[in-house]
Amino acid sequence: MSRSLSPARILQRIVEVRDEEVRALLWSFAYFFCLLCAYYILRPLRDEMGIAGGVRNLHWLFTATFVTMLAAVPLYGAAVARMPRARFIPMVYRFFIANILIFWALLTLDVAPVHVARIFFVWISVFNLFVISVFWSFMADLFRSEQGKRLFGFIAAGGSAGALLGPSVTVALAAPLGPVNLLLISALLLELAVVCARRLQRISEETAPPAAEDAAAAPPCPAPARCDRDRALGGGMLNGILLILRSPYLAGICLWVFLLTLAGTFLYFQQAEIVRDAFADPADRVRIFAAIDLAVGLLTVAVQLAATGRLITRFGVGPAAAFLPLIAALGFLALAIAPVLSAVIAFQAAQRAANFAISNPAREILFTVVGREQKYKSKNVIDTVVFRGGDAVSGWMFAGLRGMGLELAAIALLAVPVMVLWLAVALLLGRTQERLAAASTG
Repeated sequence: MSRSLSPARILQRIVEVRDEEVRALLWSFAYFFCLLCAYYILRPLRDEMGIAGGVRNLHWLFTATFVTMLAAVPLYGAAVARMPRARFIPMVYRFFIANILIFWALLTLDVAPVHVARIFFVWISVFNLFVISVFWSFMADLFRSEQGKRLFGFIAAGGSAGALLGPSVTVALAAPLGPVNLLLISALLLELAVVCARRLQRISEETAPPAAEDAAAAPPCPAPARCDRDRALGGGMLNGILLILRSPYLAGICLWVFLLTLAGTFLYFQQAEIVRDAFADPADRVRIFAAIDLAVGLLTVAVQLAATGRLITRFGVGPAAAFLPLIAALGFLALAIAPVLSAVIAFQAAQRAANFAISNPAREILFTVVGREQKYKSKNVIDTVVFRGGDAVSGWMFAGLRGMGLELAAIALLAVPVMVLWLAVALLLGRTQERLAAASTG
C-alpha cells in the first residue's frame, strides 16, 4: 500500500494522529464503541422501568444507586491495589457480564419481575459509570495531556458511534427477539471490549520505556507508559477518597461532577414528567427515549470526528469543560420559559451532545496530569460515588422543590445561576490543568 493510503494518512485528515499512535488510537476507539453500544442497547429499558416504577419514586432509586456505589467502590479499590492493570480491567468487565447473564435468566424465568426490574434500574446505573470510569482511567494512563487534547475527541467518537448503534439495535430487535434477549447482545459486546483492552495492554507493553542503558536506541512511544504501569498500585481500598481530600484540584473536579449531576438529574426528572404526560403508552415512551439517544449519537459523532480535538487544542481544556455548563444555563432558561416536550427533547439532545463531544473529553484530560493512584482510585470515586451521590442529592432536592409546590418552570429558573457557577469552576480547573501539564513537561 502506498504511503498516501496508509491508515495514519487517512486518519490525519480528521484527527491529528501520528504514525506511531495509530494502533493505540484505533483499539481505543473500538474499545469505547463496544462499551457504549452495550450500555445503550439497555438504556431505553432502564428509562421505561424508571417510569413504570413511578416518577415520584425516582429519587428513591437514585438513592439506592448511591448506596450501592458506596459498597462497591471499596471493593474496586481493594482489587486495584492488589492486581496489575492487565488483570483488574478484564475482571471488572467480566464481573458485569456475569451480572447480565443472571438478569437474563431471572427475567426469562419471570422471577419476581417487579423487584428484578427495580434492581435492574439500580444495577445499570452502577454498571455504566464503572465500565466507563475504568475505560477513561486506562486512557489517562496510556496518553499524555498533549496527546489527550488531540486524540480523546476521536476516541470519544467511538463511544458515540456505539451510543448511536445501541438504540438502533434496541429499536430493530426489541420486537423480534424480545427485550430480555437484548441482554445477551450487551454481554457479547462487553466481552469484545475485554479483547480491545488486552490489545491496548500489549501495545503498552511493547512501547514501555526501555532500560536506561537502551534509552538512546529506543523508538518513539505511541502511548508513553511509565515503567510501573503494569504493577499493582498498592495502598488501601479507601486511598482514593483520602487523595481527593488532600488535593484542591481533585476536589474541584468533584465539584464540577456534582454540578454536572445536578444539571442532569433536574433535566432527567423534568423529562420524565413531561414525557409521562405526553405519552400514555409505555411502548411510545421507549421509542421517544431511543429517538433522543439516536439524535444525540448523530450530533455527537459529527462534532467529535470533525472538531473536538482541534477545538480543545486551540481553546484549551477550561473553555471546553465550560461549554456544557453554558448549554445547561441556556437550556434551563428555555425550559423556564416553555416547559414542553419539544423544549426538553432539544435541551436533552444539546446537553448530552455537548457533554460527550466537548466537555467529557476535556474532563478526562484533567486526569492526565495526576498520578496513577489518583487516575484509578480517586477518579473512580469521583466517577461513581460523587456522580451517583450527586444524583441522589439532586433527586431529593428536585422532589423537595416539587413537594413545596414549585412548577417545572420555576425549578428550571432556579437552576440557571447554579449553571453559571458550574461554568466558572470549569474555567478555573482548566487553568490549573494547563499549569500542571506545563510543570510536568518543563
